Amino acid sequence: MAQKPKNIDVEYAEFSDINQTEMPGAFLLTGKVRIVHDGITITCNKAYYFQEENYAKLFGNVQMVQGDTLYLNSQYAEYSGNEKKAYATGKPVLRSPDMTLSTDTINFDRNTQQAFYNSFGRIVNKENTLTSNAGRYYATEKKFQFLSTVTITNPKYVIKSNHVDYYNNSGHAYLFGPSTITSEKNFIYTEKGFYDSKKNVGHFLRKSYIRYEDRLIEGDSIFYDRAKEFASATRNVKVTDTVNKGIVKGHYGEVFKLKDSLMMTGRAVAINLVENDSVYIHGKKLMVTGKKGNQVIRAFNNARFFKSDLSGKCDSIHSSTKKALTQLIGRPVIWNGENQLTGDIIHLIGDNRTEKIDSLKVINNAFMISRDSLGTGYNQAKGLNMYGKFKDNKLDYIDLIKNTEAIYYVYDDATLTGIEKKISSSINITFDENKIDVMTSYKNVESQMYPEKDLPENARRLRGFIWRGDEIIRTKDDIFPPEEEEFDAKMQQESKIDAEKENKPMEIRKETLNYDKQKPVKK
Repeated sequence: MAQKPKNIDVEYAEFSDINQTEMPGAFLLTGKVRIVHDGITITCNKAYYFQEENYAKLFGNVQMVQGDTLYLNSQYAEYSGNEKKAYATGKPVLRSPDMTLSTDTINFDRNTQQAFYNSFGRIVNKENTLTSNAGRYYATEKKFQFLSTVTITNPKYVIKSNHVDYYNNSGHAYLFGPSTITSEKNFIYTEKGFYDSKKNVGHFLRKSYIRYEDRLIEGDSIFYDRAKEFASATRNVKVTDTVNKGIVKGHYGEVFKLKDSLMMTGRAVAINLVENDSVYIHGKKLMVTGKKGNQVIRAFNNARFFKSDLSGKCDSIHSSTKKALTQLIGRPVIWNGENQLTGDIIHLIGDNRTEKIDSLKVINNAFMISRDSLGTGYNQAKGLNMYGKFKDNKLDYIDLIKNTEAIYYVYDDATLTGIEKKISSSINITFDENKIDVMTSYKNVESQMYPEKDLPENARRLRGFIWRGDEIIRTKDDIFPPEEEEFDAKMQQESKIDAEKENKPMEIRKETLNYDKQKPVKK
């Protein structure tokens, strides 16, 4: 059984009158009018009270007070005791301890504890100023919902959207649909996100990115901390460095903008544009640090790289743009065409002026192997160290020094004339289109030519010979080991499933719903 509405109670008025001509069926109340109804107190200069309808029209300095937390001031208002609804106009202002709302017209439903307006409104609190063309205030949840042309202005940034749920007590904003956050330092775009305007942290989930002057951060899910200028992203992460002409991709990344630091894992790859050709570097973990002209790229654990005419792998890669030096550390191997170069450590030296690879150093146990293009054998040369020179990104020549040895298949046109074995102090090898052209030995040369039938198979290998042809990285996709490709397939499937789901606003977080419970009690 529905409860009978309570009657409006007139507590005080300086004057009371009945004028059936001016306002039939109404009491005319004037002078410091105060009326109450079921937990709300209303004061004004003048009121028409319709006792039969349990209704009042209010004029001049109207104030409605609910408890000690909600105040509605205006120059004119109407209040229905039966429906427990209020209507206010004439510069209405709705206030709570945390905010002030001003607009042209405010409707307040006490049954649902909701106030709404359909014209331009402005909300001001300690942190922000919010404007919109329409909005609804949920007093119990201390929440505003805006569905048209919303702008949240903070001293540090401006948020714009067409759908925002804003919790005034916590400063938590839930964004839905195309939304932007603009500041002096960066620009954020999202179509579903959360932003804490007090802590200045955000979480963005759909078609989101953060754009700096020199960097673009993208990902399926992005976390952002404005105070630390830190961003982390998950799944399909892409960081584009427009200054250094680089891209880093993976499935989890962290960017410390103030420290010029980037970390990436999960099928991670760093892509650098060098003389209209891209260099791809992979490691289980990638680190990129430093400013323009002084960047360092580090790839850890099963590191690999690929360029159209050069590729390699090792335990870790350390590459410095300032020094134009790339160090391959831990069982390194590089391939230039069908030429395999190995040693304890390999250095690739570039030329910053031309943005080309200039030369290389192989330190300790230098070994070069090249497949005999006309047969099944291997041309080989080894020594203590190796120095090489590139021309147009192709090996032009190499010098092997100290305790050098070589095995070389000698041809007359297409006929194998013999297999030459040499020992010498140094060896020079020149290349033509990535193939051995001339091999020359110097000082203390000991050489012997063997007919193919007279040289056993085991004698056709220099000590330390290891051909790693099945590991050659021939394409940019070969830099990823199988487990990384499996992980990528899993991530792409999850991304596809999420993209096909209906786009709905984010679920409200527990810290939003429990904000007042978590606030420390003031002593």
